[in-house]
Amino acid sequence: MKKHGQNGFTLYELLITVLIVGIVLAWGVPNLGGFARTSRISGTTNDLHGSFLLARSEAARAKQSVTICASAEPMGAALCDGATFDSGWIIFLDGDNATPADAQRSADENVLKVFPPVDDEIDIYTDDATYFSFAATGLGQTIAGAGPAFRTAMICDDRGNIVAPGGDSAARRIVVTPIGRSTVIRSQATIAASGDSCT
Repeated sequence: MKKHGQNGFTLYELLITVLIVGIVLAWGVPNLGGFARTSRISGTTNDLHGSFLLARSEAARAKQSVTICASAEPMGAALCDGATFDSGWIIFLDGDNATPADAQRSADENVLKVFPPVDDEIDIYTDDATYFSFAATGLGQTIAGAGPAFRTAMICDDRGNIVAPGGDSAARRIVVTPIGRSTVIRSQATIAASGDSCT
């Protein structure tokens, strides 16, 4: 008579496996939540920073003014309506060489790219600036009567400017020089020293 071996786990082995899985989940799930939140902040920051890079290069390529502006309906009417950047924003060819930029999109001006509203947990603070415009040279330009141009933004969630896992700040700061060069700052100490806050 042949003896057949048994396959499977003993109760003791099953309990040890469940214990190990429980410990890994208890340690890993909170870290995954923080990682997901930081990824959302980084994604929004990259979209906004990339908008300045795209607008600047497109202005120089097309030899035409290009403007980035906040829009309450970026996926709809795509107008510069004084909204905040939280609501979304558009990049558009702003007039032709004979017409100065006005920081407002008219129906005959082409939209280059639209960005939908940011995640509800994220806020973008820009000191009430609602636009930035590049001249046909690819350099930043001031538009008379259009209000303050975008200079700096804080991109935050409810964690504020704290050190997040990985050593960077949970918040991000974007700085745009008057000539249109944009930089992302991730250092918690540098952001704190700038005086910008997530409020």
